[in-house]
Amino acid sequence: MEEMKPVGRGCIVNVTESRAYYSDICCKLTSWDWLKDIPADVLVPDLVEVHFKNTRKGIYQNVNHLKLKKGDIVAVEASPGHDIGIVTLTGELVLKRLRGDHVDPEKTEFRKVYRLAKPADLEKWKDAISMEHKTMLRARKIAAEMGLSMKIGDVEYQGDGTKAVFYYIADERVDFRNLIKVLAGEFHVRIEMRQIGARQEAGRIGGIGTCGRELCCASWMNRFVSVSTSAAKYQELSLNPLKLAGQCGKLKCCLNYELDVYLDAQKQFPRSDVVLETLEGNYYHQKTDIFKRVMWYSPDPHIPVNLVPVPVERVMEIQAMNKRGEKPDKLGNGWQINEEKKKEESFDFENVVGQDSLTRFDKKHPKRRKKRRNKRRNNKREK
Repeated sequence: MEEMKPVGRGCIVNVTESRAYYSDICCKLTSWDWLKDIPADVLVPDLVEVHFKNTRKGIYQNVNHLKLKKGDIVAVEASPGHDIGIVTLTGELVLKRLRGDHVDPEKTEFRKVYRLAKPADLEKWKDAISMEHKTMLRARKIAAEMGLSMKIGDVEYQGDGTKAVFYYIADERVDFRNLIKVLAGEFHVRIEMRQIGARQEAGRIGGIGTCGRELCCASWMNRFVSVSTSAAKYQELSLNPLKLAGQCGKLKCCLNYELDVYLDAQKQFPRSDVVLETLEGNYYHQKTDIFKRVMWYSPDPHIPVNLVPVPVERVMEIQAMNKRGEKPDKLGNGWQINEEKKKEESFDFENVVGQDSLTRFDKKHPKRRKKRRNKRRNNKREK
């Protein structure tokens, strides 16, 4: 009978086979092996990707030429001692990952994969994992007692239990030299303090975003690019900090996903800071609909009232006329959006399944019974 034991890495370990079986939804920064159907004899992996706790991953060199595959639990080189991780990628996919990260595999020195994890290694690994939560709570109390303005968000023990990494967040620089001495005396392991940002913390914790999907920083994103409010301005989004901020409190990373498309599309648009001069008066730009290629103008430069939709071609035509010293009679001049055409293209909802009431299947007492009861009562009274 195979012995399956859960561990705190989003997976279940088969002790007899030294393999990990996990769901791609539960593990953070999962990788899809789309070359898994190729025979192992064809792809002899020299470099493998090993996954540790939460979003920590690393590329290691398979110096012993072991036939590794996704899910194998291996012992890898660490400083000091060794660490235990789960193989997530092998073969050509690792090289593609390195190319995406602009890393030259020939000029880079990678740490080594020692062996497949033995039952003794798995027992130490599970004992170390079981101490992480208690260690984090105790470390938070110690830091609070010492008056340090820092938040310890997570603790990760090394696979052999000789080292513990404390991930913390701090707005200012923190002198934690005395804290390291106290923690080393409290837990009797080697201590390493590693500062992370708000985005890295959100990725390590995980969660569901406003889009209903798992957070990008927890599911696939491993490099963070700065996001500014100008990305929201270019996409004509409302500058509401409650809507633009993610769970980490920073601007959402997805604001940069479609930014290049908007910037390329706006190159074909006329300048929005140019005032359109007509015989009726001057009109000022208020907003732009890039997909419909329509720009909205208002006679008031500060308040968006009496908005007039003008196609991009008409805006360019009016600007060219103003340069020549000419002014059109009207801003639209027959170029306004045809509302009737909009109505024709719109599709209304039609209930084709059932147009009856939802209570049509409810049981109702027939009226005949009431009439019979009334007749019986009247006959009794007459008698």
